[in-house]
Amino acid sequence: MTEQKRSRPRLLIVDDDPSILRSFRAVFEEDDYRVGTAANGEHAEQLVQTDVFDLCFLDLGLGDVSGLDLLPRLKQHAPWMRIVVVTGQSDLETALNSMRAGAADYVVKPCTAQQLRLAAERQLETRRIEQRLEALEKADCTTKVAELDSNSPLMKQVVETIRQVADTDATTLILGESGSGKGMAARLLHNCGARAKQEFVTVSCPSLSAELLESELFGHRRGAFTGAVDNKLGRVEQAEGGTLFLDEIGDFPLSLQPKLLRFLQDREYERVGDPVTRKVDVRIVAATNRDLAKMVKEGTFREDLYYRVNVINVTMPPLRERMEDAMFLAETFLARYAASYRRLARGFTEAAANAILDYHWPGNVRELQNVIERAAILCPDVLVDVPYLAIAGNGEQTSMSLRIGSAMSLEALERAHILKIVSTSSSLEEAAQILGIDISTLYRKRKQYGI
Repeated sequence: MTEQKRSRPRLLIVDDDPSILRSFRAVFEEDDYRVGTAANGEHAEQLVQTDVFDLCFLDLGLGDVSGLDLLPRLKQHAPWMRIVVVTGQSDLETALNSMRAGAADYVVKPCTAQQLRLAAERQLETRRIEQRLEALEKADCTTKVAELDSNSPLMKQVVETIRQVADTDATTLILGESGSGKGMAARLLHNCGARAKQEFVTVSCPSLSAELLESELFGHRRGAFTGAVDNKLGRVEQAEGGTLFLDEIGDFPLSLQPKLLRFLQDREYERVGDPVTRKVDVRIVAATNRDLAKMVKEGTFREDLYYRVNVINVTMPPLRERMEDAMFLAETFLARYAASYRRLARGFTEAAANAILDYHWPGNVRELQNVIERAAILCPDVLVDVPYLAIAGNGEQTSMSLRIGSAMSLEALERAHILKIVSTSSSLEEAAQILGIDISTLYRKRKQYGI
């Protein structure tokens, strides 16, 4: 599918007048919209339940049902869809009733092609803004793919591989330790491909139970379970035309893996509580810090799913294996955070630079980023010195990290403890066991504290 087809807005026109359907359709198909039409309420509801539309032009004077009665039903099926009411009645009361029922705009017939285009463009722009806000709420806004720039031969090979496969739709698996930049690599893969102008949607696999993860991924129908008060658009539908990033797929629940396998094979799925089979056009990128081949042998990850995910794989080297980049990254982070927080720091003393280069960095690039952010905030001088680097071996860190009664918040104490346990454990499962918490709780704590 071409980029042009992927980016076409999806429009539904509901009117019982065949001439109106033809004329409206001609206007929008000329502007390269993907258009569906319905001459009655029943057909309109069927279309909305089996396809995803961004926008609907709805006539109030339908023969079989009032548009005002149909409007809330359409909003139940597709709460994200923007609805523009089209009617021959121009009185204020009709407009107000339409808005109360959930309409986003109001157009009076007869209307010109230009009026239709303007009404559609306004609603589509609003829908784009809503999608961007949803994406920002889910995403780590500090992620910059420029941080993959490198002097390391290992990283240069990674970036070259990403650029080679970016213009294909091959499912790609990104491997590497926590904090090594797997999410940035996935973003670079998206940005370098034909889908770059479409959505990049992330699903954090360990963060939810199997039931909630299924709803998050595929969406659900109203009433499917307690608390499902509206139809919900799944992340796969939000990624239509773009890239779906399955973060930490090694933690994907075993009970849900057959449904994921079917989706990866056919791009088909059903919302929770809804028997209607749907199909989407998305590219799949997955990432994990776990050994999937070992998990297959242990029976905790399906072998057929492993082969389906592992079409192309890219391994992110840990920071300790690309120390050529350590100072470049440190200086990049320092410049960013000094500007963001309006701080004085512009560089590092020789002792601080040596401390950065001598440290093992078990938390990889993410740990370095956190250390430099803290240093940028606390350092009152132009050059950051060793005491402001909260890394192992630093006197300040050693004396303050986990001493009960120290002048530090509970949050800081918890973060330091979790960081220490994670950095010294062989796996996240082992770390969670030591901490006495579920793996999903540990995942949320890591996200909360940027570990």
